[in-house]
Amino acid sequence: MQVLQVQLAVQADPAEVGRARRWVRSRLLNHGVDPDAPMAETVVLVVSELVTNAVVHTGCPAVLRLCLPMAEGPAAAAPPGPLRVEVADASQAAPAPRHAGADEDATNGRGLELVELLCERWGWYPDGSGKRVWCEIGAEARPADPLAGVDWAALAQ
Repeated sequence: MQVLQVQLAVQADPAEVGRARRWVRSRLLNHGVDPDAPMAETVVLVVSELVTNAVVHTGCPAVLRLCLPMAEGPAAAAPPGPLRVEVADASQAAPAPRHAGADEDATNGRGLELVELLCERWGWYPDGSGKRVWCEIGAEARPADPLAGVDWAALAQ
């Protein structure tokens, strides 16, 4: 399987998270992914969480990389494989999922929980003087809103 890799340098500024989201949408569109598809929404949300973690927790620039699988031949019947997102930063500290608790007004602490929920797999490894956090999202990714597909009427019966 061939993979197209594209990357974006992200400065240590929280405003860069919005730029990373726009860049990802553009790359996905250029790759033929419908920007309104659940996979695209999931990729943008996951990128937002991972880039935010890198920028906020290290205070250093990071590198965002998308690894986009390429279909082999014009009649490829099945998706060629999962899309991979990687964010490299300058911190050697392992990412630690935190549980935000019952406080629905909490504004942080759920990022890696979302990544774990929305991705097929995720992890991290040491990379040079820092680390690389990665995740894989399949073509049949869950919607960004995990409750969007719930049949509430059926549950009420």
